[in-house]
Amino acid sequence: MNTTSQGALAEEQAARYLEQKGYEVLAQNFRAAGGEIDLVVYQKNTLVFVEVKQRAYDAFGGPVGAVTPTKQKRIAKAATQFVKAHPRLKYEQIRFDVVAILPEKWEHIESAFFPPRTTL
Repeated sequence: MNTTSQGALAEEQAARYLEQKGYEVLAQNFRAAGGEIDLVVYQKNTLVFVEVKQRAYDAFGGPVGAVTPTKQKRIAKAATQFVKAHPRLKYEQIRFDVVAILPEKWEHIESAFFPPRTTL
């Protein structure tokens, strides 16, 4: 299985995982100029933009370490475009989470990063 297929499978599994935790999946693979969001989910008046990262091992920061400041900025830009594209969507908060996947461990990290205010 190539990395693109593995990534798509991981994102689908992460979507099901979050649904089991009570989140509503609004979008998968939302693409916008300059960025992409793996999952957009909603729970308790909170709009959540989720980056799904899968790695074979935890070295070099593992999945979470792969969500670099540059990647965070791209996600935030795409999040801005998502919000603009869905003006009727009601929420009180926005959050950026990461679902980190290792072979034997899944971790949902809420508020994993906070993009610069100039991005949103």
